[in-house]
Amino acid sequence: MNRTDLLLRMLDTTYDKESWYAPLMPAIEGLTAEQAMWTPTGEATKTIWENVNHLIYYKERLTAQLEGREWTRKLDGNETFSLTEQLNDDKEWIAVVERVEAAQSRLREALSKTSDAKIEEASLEEKLLDIMMHEAYHTGQIILIRKMQGSWPSRR
Repeated sequence: MNRTDLLLRMLDTTYDKESWYAPLMPAIEGLTAEQAMWTPTGEATKTIWENVNHLIYYKERLTAQLEGREWTRKLDGNETFSLTEQLNDDKEWIAVVERVEAAQSRLREALSKTSDAKIEEASLEEKLLDIMMHEAYHTGQIILIRKMQGSWPSRR
């Protein structure tokens, strides 16, 4: 297995192919906008919606880099949580879920077209691994929030 294939496999396991930890898509499936907007108690807590916004931003930014496009929407870390407005509207939440699906698809496609040499030369492997660990971390937060609100299925 070459480096790109390994990175693609790892990208899939953080997104929708369960390995030994839960991936993102099953963690957000079946949520309503109200559940995605629910705020846990505490000053520094984020909603599921905010966490998903944050993940979308970094995937879209890395995809632009892999595709050789200039990234013009520069946000600081805190601003990324507000990438889309949280509205108690299931259609809006579904649009966010579709955006994360599109971001994953574009990142996966861009990575599949990137040579091992380019990955090495531009330190892209480190950035890709950071994205994957970052997604696994926030997926854990999302699952915890769902457990706190009582929306995590008991079968898991």
